[in-house]
Amino acid sequence: MTDEIRGKCRYFLTYSGVKLPLKLLTELEPEQLENRNTFFRGYFDEQDRLVGLQKLVYGEVEMEHRYAYHANGILKRVEITDADGDRNWMDFDENGEVLNQR
Repeated sequence: MTDEIRGKCRYFLTYSGVKLPLKLLTELEPEQLENRNTFFRGYFDEQDRLVGLQKLVYGEVEMEHRYAYHANGILKRVEITDADGDRNWMDFDENGEVLNQR
């Protein structure tokens, strides 16, 4: 989880749902992070699509998602890295159906 995620970084308290991409909720201002042990960094592209997120716990990245999209805006690929550094991925077709995963 060392490669920088490109995009505009914003901060959030939590997320909702299980469908990908995750929906980040309760946006925080940078000055609200000082006393928080856990929060999410969301990275957004020029079209305000979530292209990456990181869950930070006590300053360490515990989970990371990276998203890529088809031209029609449907999720094309997600890469998920857990706290142990294990990486899994899923590919989707233009209709959002899973093509393959690991």
